[in-house]
Amino acid sequence: MRDTAVNPAPKTLYWDAAAYAANSEIQLSWARELIERLNLQGHERVMDVGCGDGKISAEIAARLPNGSVTGVDISPQMVEFARAHHRGGTVKNLQFKVMDARALQSPQPVDFIFSNAALHWVNDHEKFLRGASAILKTGGRLVVSCGGKGNAHDVFLAMRPILRRKQWREFFRDLAMPYFFFPLANYQNWLKPADFQIQRLELLPVDTAYEGTTGFANWLRTTWLPYVQCVPAGLRDEFIQAVAGNFIEKHPLDAVGNVHVRMVRLEIEAVKTNPPVD
Repeated sequence: MRDTAVNPAPKTLYWDAAAYAANSEIQLSWARELIERLNLQGHERVMDVGCGDGKISAEIAARLPNGSVTGVDISPQMVEFARAHHRGGTVKNLQFKVMDARALQSPQPVDFIFSNAALHWVNDHEKFLRGASAILKTGGRLVVSCGGKGNAHDVFLAMRPILRRKQWREFFRDLAMPYFFFPLANYQNWLKPADFQIQRLELLPVDTAYEGTTGFANWLRTTWLPYVQCVPAGLRDEFIQAVAGNFIEKHPLDAVGNVHVRMVRLEIEAVKTNPPVD
């Protein structure tokens, strides 16, 4: 008989950093696009907020022979993995810290706050913006890409009937929406009070392809943790396959066997301005 004891919605997510590192090529491709927008000169100080497994922070640091990168993440598992895999070798201007995006700190002002595919996990973006503004130099830049309003909507539509099934619904009774996908209007209202001048603010539709049912299931397993970790460990594969199967039934594989997900990226570029004089 299967163990179906009810698990409360997890308050603290456990990130399998190695699994994430092995299944995050799409996030890496987005990050590389974003890095090009930094137009780095080689001497800047950068904070990478939501650094995850550290590979993106390491790529930025490799472009800064006379600068430095601090990768910060709220997950101790991610930071431990990043330190183990990216602090050695030839990259010496790199450090990783456990830090909440809503409470950023830096001993020195930084030139860039960079964040890719992370801030949709943060429930208070106004706190993030105030903290980012406080540690940026005047003229420093905020460069962010995260999930925006409408992101992965088709996945939610495929997941809802699974969550309502008798087999699964007891595990999700108290689960609130765990992601924060904002429209442009919120950031239009939030940036100026935090002493930012908007350079670019867009919602970008993106078609994302995963390699077959396995690739799609691995993405669910490694990034849809608020749902997956509500389910007892022994039932998680079955739950993931149920969600994947329902999605693929509605969105069949393409001619080469890929699963496509419609994403929406919220992209933000802003400059820290001088605060008004009282």
